[in-house]
Amino acid sequence: MATWAEDEIGRKWDRCFTDALFKFGGGILLGGVFSLFFFKRRKWPVITGAGFGLGMAYANCQEDLNSTVKRQHARDCKPGEKTKPEEKKGS
Repeated sequence: MATWAEDEIGRKWDRCFTDALFKFGGGILLGGVFSLFFFKRRKWPVITGAGFGLGMAYANCQEDLNSTVKRQHARDCKPGEKTKPEEKKGS
């Protein structure tokens, strides 16, 4: 079954949002644990963990979406060539 490019990109965006939520939540959780046990309940480890999680999710999404765009077929014409309109046959 052939998939449309829009459907594939839509699925990848859904995966990106899910990945971002999981990594954001994991960063907050890990930052909270470090804050609780090592940094006397400061806010910055939680914020840093959330930032790292979002950064990792962004990098994964960028790689995933760029791989889809790169697979798209290029046009048949070469750079610098001008395309000519088709001439009518039989006139």
